[in-house]
Amino acid sequence: MPVPVSPAGRRRLAVLGSPIGHSRSPVLHTTAYALLGLPFDYSRAEVRTGELTAWLASLDDSWLGLSLTMPLKREVVPLLDTTSPLVDELGVANTVLFTTDTGRRRMHGFNTDVDGIVRTVSTLESPSSVVILGGGATAASALYAAHQLGVGEVTVYLRDPAKAADLSALGDRLDVPVLIRRLGELDVAVPHSFVISTLPGGVADGLGLRPLGAGSVLFDVAYDPWPSPLAEGWSAAGGIVFSGLDMLVEQAISQVRIFTGGVQDEPLPGEAGIRAAMRAAVGLPATNAPGHAPAGGEVS
Repeated sequence: MPVPVSPAGRRRLAVLGSPIGHSRSPVLHTTAYALLGLPFDYSRAEVRTGELTAWLASLDDSWLGLSLTMPLKREVVPLLDTTSPLVDELGVANTVLFTTDTGRRRMHGFNTDVDGIVRTVSTLESPSSVVILGGGATAASALYAAHQLGVGEVTVYLRDPAKAADLSALGDRLDVPVLIRRLGELDVAVPHSFVISTLPGGVADGLGLRPLGAGSVLFDVAYDPWPSPLAEGWSAAGGIVFSGLDMLVEQAISQVRIFTGGVQDEPLPGEAGIRAAMRAAVGLPATNAPGHAPAGGEVS
């Protein structure tokens, strides 16, 4: 688990996880910092379960922050000095900002995955119900995003319903009814109006879900390879598709806000242009207007 290095005088950032070789976060962040004129170097590092504490201990003072993907979004939380209210609610952090206080490095945790989902679909009519596929850390963010979008009911399909206790408890706290079902019980013959798949790439390939109508949405957070068979089938049936790259851009914008200003909700100078450039850097159109599966892991 090598630690990325930067030339003297520059600040370092990286995305951590496993597997991490597919991650498009470096190109997104590098694009943003170049436009902002900042001397930041953003890379990737393979860090597996159980390796995070030792990896963090190896960092020097040039490090500014980290992005985290599977399997580290929950593992990092006990290591944080401060956490945002959303991290406290979900028990999931995908962003760490380093500061120094009386010579001691402090770690501040944030969650920007919810931003990534909500801003991507914010121009659409809020659905009355949502189907979430998967039960991991991103599924918790998807459930909270559904709550922010005003969804009245959520059904979660996952491979092991026994692992859904945290999602059920989150639904109770948010006053959102959450039905837990085994993934094998998903009836592909029933059309759906809004589906968020948080399953790793390949797991949902054979599901063959169908949209209820032309305005029905599939948000498939996997993006490598893209389009996924799930997205291709949904698009061919006339539904609207968003990919993990759409989410990745929006959550990365929130991370750039944190790394450059320390706050999540303060827009960047020239943010519209930065967003367009980031989208172009990963092969997306300039805006995330509803569309169909374009040619193109967990979001990272």
